[in-house]
Amino acid sequence: MTPFTSGGTRLVPRRDDVPQWRAHAPLTDRAGGVLTRLRRDRRRAALRAVDWTLLVPALLLCLTGTLLVWSATRPRMEAAGEDPQTYLKRQAANVLVGLAVMTAITLSGHGALRAWTTPAYLAGLLGLAAVLTPLGTTANGAQSWLSLGGLDVQPSEPAKVALVLMLAAVLADGARGRGFALALAVAALPLGLIMLQPDLGTAMIMVVTAGGMLVVAGLRGRWIALLAGAGVAAAAAAWFLGLLRPHQMQRLLTFADPMADPQGAGYNATQALVTVGSGGLFGRGLFRGDQTGGRFVPEQHTDFVFTVAGEELGFAGAALILVLLWALLRRALRVADGAVTPFGRLAAAGIACWLAAQTFVNVGMVLGLAPIVGVPLPFVSYGGSSTVACLAAVGVLMSVRRQAVL
Repeated sequence: MTPFTSGGTRLVPRRDDVPQWRAHAPLTDRAGGVLTRLRRDRRRAALRAVDWTLLVPALLLCLTGTLLVWSATRPRMEAAGEDPQTYLKRQAANVLVGLAVMTAITLSGHGALRAWTTPAYLAGLLGLAAVLTPLGTTANGAQSWLSLGGLDVQPSEPAKVALVLMLAAVLADGARGRGFALALAVAALPLGLIMLQPDLGTAMIMVVTAGGMLVVAGLRGRWIALLAGAGVAAAAAAWFLGLLRPHQMQRLLTFADPMADPQGAGYNATQALVTVGSGGLFGRGLFRGDQTGGRFVPEQHTDFVFTVAGEELGFAGAALILVLLWALLRRALRVADGAVTPFGRLAAAGIACWLAAQTFVNVGMVLGLAPIVGVPLPFVSYGGSSTVACLAAVGVLMSVRRQAVL
């Protein structure tokens, strides 16, 4: 068949006459397929980067804590004729804000995390200093809060995250001797501001955190012993020279013998033990605790929230909370072990030290194993500052792991 009619009209076009979109259609299809596979691979990589063994325990602890806070505050709000769900809504909002902060930190790259370390540390120092001005408010004998537009903020909580990151940066970048000296100076600044409040509980947590990070960084045993001895000497001097405030001395004396003044200084410790022990193996049931309903334990939704778990969830429920905390801490140590940079390893180890020390002190003071110093139970106690700081720490851990797997 000839490609032309008798009139000269072309019936079969040459290859050069094919429209451009037809000539490039196969290439476009191939490029679209590549882009689709690339997007799918990115989604899979993002899912792999989510450390579910960190995220799930943190979410379960936050959920449990929200319910325990609701149970502890509902009787008081009902007695006052107010909305019994007030603290439930507030704590749920705190958790949502914390999750948003955690997500932002998780998705930030290693460079961004390092770049924000120094500004975060300086902002933490500024917040701790502002507390000591007329802007600060006093609660339970410590001037440790800021009221900002009706919102109460405790700067010492985010300062813990900033301190861990700053110590990690200093110890990772500095030479061994100079890095250790600079790290001590970095830890001394927020510690001194906190002691001026004074907040012994937070100071204890920061000392343990900094000490643990120095050990991970390779500080020799004799220097660790020297620093520990200096700390003991400073505590003894504060006691014998009368540098501690009367309520702080009373708490330490009560820890030695809670029954010496069961209706006075030892009241919190005594009622905490009674409340925890009244739950038995499986507890009285959520919202059914007599001690909790009767409001026998002060600050039960914050520092003593573990007593609500002991009474209403029993030994099994309280032990489950400790298991979830243990699982999160164990995973934090695994993240530190698998980190690809010294900064990531030290940051993850510091977070593990901080959360472990705070858990021990909080549960210990409820069970009579530590003096009552007023620190929240991580992820469980009521409070926006504490909840956001703990979830931000989880974000740092997931950011470190994300760098290792991507």
